[in-house]
Amino acid sequence: MLPATSKLCAAISYRHLRNMTGLRRQAAVALSQELSKLARRSVGPSAWIHQVRRRSSLLSSRLEEKPFSEMDMSYIKQGEEALQKSLSILGDQDGWKTETVVGNGDKVLSKVLPDVGKVFRLEVVVDQPLETVYSELVDNMEQMGDWNPNVKEVKILQKIGKDTVITHEKAAATPGNIVGPRDFVSVRCAKRRGSTCVLAGMSTTYATMPEQEGFIRAENGPTCMVLRPLSGSPSQTRLTWLLSIDLKGWLPKTIINQVLSQTQVDFANHLRQRLARPVAMGC
Repeated sequence: MLPATSKLCAAISYRHLRNMTGLRRQAAVALSQELSKLARRSVGPSAWIHQVRRRSSLLSSRLEEKPFSEMDMSYIKQGEEALQKSLSILGDQDGWKTETVVGNGDKVLSKVLPDVGKVFRLEVVVDQPLETVYSELVDNMEQMGDWNPNVKEVKILQKIGKDTVITHEKAAATPGNIVGPRDFVSVRCAKRRGSTCVLAGMSTTYATMPEQEGFIRAENGPTCMVLRPLSGSPSQTRLTWLLSIDLKGWLPKTIINQVLSQTQVDFANHLRQRLARPVAMGC
């Protein structure tokens, strides 16, 4: 698993892992401080980062009043770590280089981080309201294989509370089998505050989903998608996708970089086609 340098809950003792009130308080304070730093030093997305913090921290949302096992708590913690680290990466506007610019305005940028490696950032505007995009990416995530040719299957293995899920994703081989089939086991965390939605994730392990025959188990994260209404046009959504993947295997970096940036461009096109389809009416 790719290491995350900022450990959200490093100061939370084992006692707090058993005490949800303590966990929420410590986590909320930690992320609030981090977002404050980002807002001070960021030029680009500081406004929406500040909005997320002002609307009460992403991690201060109330979890269901039911006990979680130690394993469940570890998954919740991993999702929150992915969220915090992803926001930190996106908040730093220095060092990004342009990989691809498409005629419709879509663009992919990249930068190399010493603790993570090369990360990619997709910036697009989708001609659909935020609720529609959010529903497709979160509520209907298991249907992604129906409209994205780069994805064979997304399966939810476990839901933990209302914000966290464990998923198994199978990625299709690239044309010509340049990059063979990969699969991922991920913990995903979805948070909404005001008009901003953050969908974060990172690789994890899950006892009942060992490595699969015919697939190389790759690793991702920290990764996230940020959705927010386009300024002045609430019927459109600005989507930012931070992608960080270790595909494993013996692949030249030039091929990996080309595949990942093209995957992001293709995703935007497939998502638009999916959202533009007529809605089937029931009888």
